[in-house]
Amino acid sequence: MIPFTKAAALAAALTLSAAQATDLRIYQNFGEVRTPITASSTSYRVELPDTAWQNLIPGSLDLEGLTFTQTVQTLGESWLKGLEGQKLTLRENDQTQTVTLVRADDLLIQDASGQYRNVAYGQLSFPKPPPLNAQKRQQSLVYTLTQPGQGTLSYLTRALGWTPRYTLKTSGSSAALSALADIRNNSDQPYNVTATELLAGQVDIQDNGQALSQRFEAADTVSAPAPAAAPKVGTLGTVNGLYRYGLDTAFTLPALSTYTLPFLTPKLSTFERFASLDAYFDLQPTNGTLNRAYRFKADQNLPGGQLTVREDGRIAGQTSISETAKGQEIEFSLGRDPDIRYSRSVQTLSSSKNGGSYKVTYLFESSKDRQVRAEVSERVGGRKVIIDGGQPGANQNLAELRVDVPAGGKATKSFTVLIDNTVQK
Repeated sequence: MIPFTKAAALAAALTLSAAQATDLRIYQNFGEVRTPITASSTSYRVELPDTAWQNLIPGSLDLEGLTFTQTVQTLGESWLKGLEGQKLTLRENDQTQTVTLVRADDLLIQDASGQYRNVAYGQLSFPKPPPLNAQKRQQSLVYTLTQPGQGTLSYLTRALGWTPRYTLKTSGSSAALSALADIRNNSDQPYNVTATELLAGQVDIQDNGQALSQRFEAADTVSAPAPAAAPKVGTLGTVNGLYRYGLDTAFTLPALSTYTLPFLTPKLSTFERFASLDAYFDLQPTNGTLNRAYRFKADQNLPGGQLTVREDGRIAGQTSISETAKGQEIEFSLGRDPDIRYSRSVQTLSSSKNGGSYKVTYLFESSKDRQVRAEVSERVGGRKVIIDGGQPGANQNLAELRVDVPAGGKATKSFTVLIDNTVQK
């Protein structure tokens, strides 16, 4: 039997850490792991696989609830190093023999005849499963505490994250919005989660200029069985502009997984489907097609994510929305609509070396079997711009046209613009 060496004790600690219940606060591009700990002495050692430190955001390890006087981070021994001097089984040439591991760094062994030689790691057999990266040295962090007690060990990791994804289903004038939450664990470590928060919004963190891997390996890669009942996501309110959501039950987040849950089913207070065009003022006539556009307001805060639109069950396109407060309008377009065409003409009413006045006319033509709203926003450049006889000022360089185009019919809409580029003395 292999003695319970320092390396064996390290492996046991790592396995316990992987299986220990923890709390997760998951942001959209990183996560905070919060694990309750009990220190039985004034020295507490934090041990993680070496690759775990690659995903750990530098400077984020913290010990809450326990006062410490110092911390020392060191590079310790590998799991295999702890087996030096122990008997192992060597397999070669379809035969096995008992050998002694003399040196772990270069796998130097002493065979049954007393000879020393180097072998490959894959030729050795062990009486118990080795951890991943058994030959790699492990980093550790030792806290010197003022007294024993209970606290919380926390750190930030790039291995965790989540994103919402929305589906807008429309049919005729009706529409419904639903969402799913994709929770990602890009590490080889499963988490038995007691409490989970999902947070959305812009959170800036400092990486100290270090490149961080998207995956790390831990000692225990065996996933726990799926829970009998999946947790449900509920709204927890906001924290200084961050939207908070919580899972109502404990669950296991498997290693190397994406865990998807139903998220939100907000009600839409308004919904519009229309044809849009964004353009810049030009004296030349133009023509083309408008874009398929949508506009809606929801009765809940919406974190940013991907939005898929289905028209009568068919994919109409995808876009992304940013964080949106309750009741705030969301507007987007999904590409050209060849059924709505326009032609644009410009009539010069007067001109001078510093500008002039012009009448811009849009002719819209529809081949749809229903009436559609056409909306045009045209930006006009100049030192002084007056549109349709209004007053110059903020936002007065934007001409906006709104017109209902009948099914299979035509509609026209015009605006006048005065441009004065005279330099005021």
